[in-house]
Amino acid sequence: MVVYCVNVYVKEENAEAFIKATEANHRETRKEEGNLRFDVLRHDEDKSRFMLYEVYRSPEAVAAHKETAHYLAWRDTVAPFMAKDREGIRFSPLFPEEEREW
Repeated sequence: MVVYCVNVYVKEENAEAFIKATEANHRETRKEEGNLRFDVLRHDEDKSRFMLYEVYRSPEAVAAHKETAHYLAWRDTVAPFMAKDREGIRFSPLFPEEEREW
């Protein structure tokens, strides 16, 4: 299992457009066989900050996701909305133990 937390900082004026584009990506990603979870979170105080919490079965599932038409369309659509580059951080589960890769 692979977990990514992606910190996203958009320009304030693009927040609603980002949400709309991300909702479509979320819906299609959840249909992928290798995706276990895809949460879209918005910061409570800074409405231009978001976090994508993504869980995949394997590194191969992550790679497959990044080749899908919906991901590529999302990436290209939201690129001009960014206040700074996205920060994707990979995590590996510790607990529950049955979710560990090692």
